[in-house]
This record gives sequence, structure tokens and C-alpha cells, in this order.
Amino acid sequence: MPVVTLRSTPYLLLPTETGNRYLPLVGSNCWTVGRGDDNNFVLSDRWISRNHAMLQCTETGDFYLIDLGSRNGSFVNGRRVGIPVTIRNGDRLMFGQTELEFHCPSNSRNSDISQPLNSETMTSTLHVRRLMSVMVVDIRDFTVLTRQLDEKILSVVIGTWFRQSGNIIRESGSWVDKYIGDAVMAIWFHNNAQGVSSQEALNILQAISDLHKMTADLSSQYPLPFPLRIGAGINTGYAMVGNTGSGDRPDYTAIGDTVNAAFRLESATKQIGLDIAMGEETYRYISELGDPQLGFKQHIVKLKGYDEPTVTYAGTYADLDNFLGGHF
Repeated sequence: MPVVTLRSTPYLLLPTETGNRYLPLVGSNCWTVGRGDDNNFVLSDRWISRNHAMLQCTETGDFYLIDLGSRNGSFVNGRRVGIPVTIRNGDRLMFGQTELEFHCPSNSRNSDISQPLNSETMTSTLHVRRLMSVMVVDIRDFTVLTRQLDEKILSVVIGTWFRQSGNIIRESGSWVDKYIGDAVMAIWFHNNAQGVSSQEALNILQAISDLHKMTADLSSQYPLPFPLRIGAGINTGYAMVGNTGSGDRPDYTAIGDTVNAAFRLESATKQIGLDIAMGEETYRYISELGDPQLGFKQHIVKLKGYDEPTVTYAGTYADLDNFLGGHF
């Protein structure tokens, strides 16, 4: 076995009352931090979530910190991070009330110690299974719009829509995971043990309402052949999250049936002629919010790629706004 020396190995420094603890980042390319015993680094801080955050190293030696939907957040140099961020030598990381220092000696980038023990590349597998809600929002009739609108105006309209969508989603506690042509995908991580909290459920619904209103406002500002409209699909469940990109182009995302179904649910809104469709699990959490009830109706839809019919709960933006009006 190789000898691990701090002079050549990335590590976390954890000051304690009895002295410094050194947590070497070796033997893998991914390390989890949290209160639960299933983490690589277990921190006994009641303000830390069971699965709080993840550090990942790309094949170029760059390190990323990814918050896993922790209740109290992850901070780098005093700033809360909501999306995967690069961390550098000497950065201060705060989880709960526990502060650590990240150290990455200059000669560790090509160290064999920091490579994974198996033969897979650093970006070939995902590492953390998380409970999450996935939202997909799509601009309706976008192809028709591209044929009827001047390219310069189209570029301005779509660029503005993407930018404002990102702002709304960030304010709701998530981030835009993907920009896909005429759609955005956002993810909210949840505490595995507690599920979706009331506030998280309301934040997701408010984000959809705000996206709808922003789209309508934007539509009135430009000479468009028809008003812009959006459809939304929301699904809650478990999926794997990690880096699917390459070292120089890291791409942190989630994959799995939960994500696929969110895309299919958004497409299903066109089949049933409604604005929003959500999976059964999402609807269950929202139903727990109590009166007034969300006026969405149950529908049975055939999702592309699924052998069996799927139950969804769907409704309009008016239904959504009536519901939110009773909770804010």
C-alpha cells in the first residue's frame, strides 16, 4: 500500500479541542460528509444533516464541493453555496457549526494516491443516491416560434427567459441543472429521513407560479406572433447525483427514473391539455400541507418509454395560484 503523506495529499483539516484532525482525501475520487455513519467523514454536529455534502475530484485534480440539500447549508469562505463550486487550497468550509480547511498541495494534482482504487475513470459513475424533486419547464410551441420570429428578437427573448428563470429557481432554493433547448431542469435535494418539508413544497410551487407570470410578462414586452406559454412537470423520488462530465468540463447532474419521469410528465401536459403535471409522490407531499387543497385532478397517462400507464395529478396555473393564495 502507498504511504500517505500530507505533503503530497489533499486533505481536510478539522480543528478540535484536543488538536487538529487530518482527513486525507485518498482512495477514491468522491467523499461524503455528514452526521450519518454511512459517510466517509462523520461529523458529530447536530446542525449537520445526515448526508450533508460531497467533495469530488476530477481527473485534472480540481476539487468540487456539492451541497446535498442540507438543512443548514454548506459554506465556502463564509458564503453559502447552492450549486457545485470549485474549492481551492486554503478555503474554509463550514458544515453546520463545524469549520474545516481544505488543503491541496501543489504536487498532489498528479499524485497516484488521489486516484480511485478501481480501473474506472473518475467520471464514469455517480456516487450519491438522494431524495429529490425534479422540475422540468418547457416553452410551448417553440419550434413554431422559431419559424415565425426574427432571429435577433428570438435570441433576446429566449436569453432573457433563461436568465430570469435561473434567478427565480435560485431564489426558491434550487439551481438550473440543465438548459435544454427550450426547457430548463431544476433539482431540489431533500432530507432523506424527513422527506419534503412544507416549506420546500411551497417553494417549488411558488417557483412554477413565478415562472408562469414571468413568461407572461416577457411575452407582452416583444412583438411575438403568439403569447409565450410554458408547461411544467414535477416528480419526487430517489436518483443518483454526481459528476457525469470530464475533468475539464465537469457536469454535476442527477440521473434515474425520477428524472426521466419529470420530463415525461411535462410532455403529458400537452396530452391532457393542462399546464402542470406532477407525480404521485410529489402530490402526496403537497396534500400534507392541508387546506386549502390543491385543485389538481387525477389522470392516467401513457408516458413514452413506460410499459404501464402512469398516475399523475394535473391542473392549471389558476388552480396553483388559488392554492398558494391560501398558504401565503
